[in-house]
Amino acid sequence: MKIATFNVNGINGRLAVLLDWLADAQPDIVCLQELKAPQERFPLADIRKAGYQAIWQGQKGWNGVAILSRGGVPIETRRGLPGDPDDAHSRYIEAAISGILIGCVYVPNGNPAPGPKFDYKLRWLERLSAHAANLLASGAPVVLVGDYNVMPTDLDVYKPERWADDALFRPEVRDAFARLVGQGWVDAVRSLHPGERIYTFWDYLRNAWGRNAGLRLDHLLLSPATADRLVAAGVDRDVRGVPKASDHAPAWIELLDSGVVRRPRRRGKPAV
Repeated sequence: MKIATFNVNGINGRLAVLLDWLADAQPDIVCLQELKAPQERFPLADIRKAGYQAIWQGQKGWNGVAILSRGGVPIETRRGLPGDPDDAHSRYIEAAISGILIGCVYVPNGNPAPGPKFDYKLRWLERLSAHAANLLASGAPVVLVGDYNVMPTDLDVYKPERWADDALFRPEVRDAFARLVGQGWVDAVRSLHPGERIYTFWDYLRNAWGRNAGLRLDHLLLSPATADRLVAAGVDRDVRGVPKASDHAPAWIELLDSGVVRRPRRRGKPAV
């Protein structure tokens, strides 16, 4: 089973890029972020034509998350994080697919920091951690994937000193992510490729793509039951270089079928 996450940065404006990548990569499950489209503007007909069923939570102009599946319609289990009934941002959706619970995550950016947006980001991460702890306690196989808007370590950013005061790299955010992972989650890409400089995002400004001035913002976190099935992980880096690309590239994992367990092992370098 191949599971991927892709911040599309506007699903309708970059639909051709998404469809081309789906046809080439053939992931079984895909989590999308930053749809930037209201609920009724989700391109369901095109997604179905590509061989996928979908659930989604749109939002006009900003945010928006979706889960696509080639193995039947995702069974929605949650829309939005618990803990703040007044939070109307479309940033979390969850579904059961083929025996795995999939959480699609889009963490707030948080800039400028400090400030109200940064405070909201920290509160949102606290709510995510509380929900993630409950998911772990269930013992079910779970995958929490998406754009976390955090670079966990210096290895995940091209020039750490330039990002010291940014909301994506401030100590409070990295500490929050570390506490989340510390519950027992496995950072799939990093677990198979320790010590390697891997990016999933390159800004449109200052020729960041051409200079490979990237950030690793998109993460796939696995519960222990799922991590035992992990055999490969990487980033489809070349997708960032196509015309009208998103500023993110898809990140992905491969899992053995349920009931087959193998210790994680490195399988060459990721496509970075």
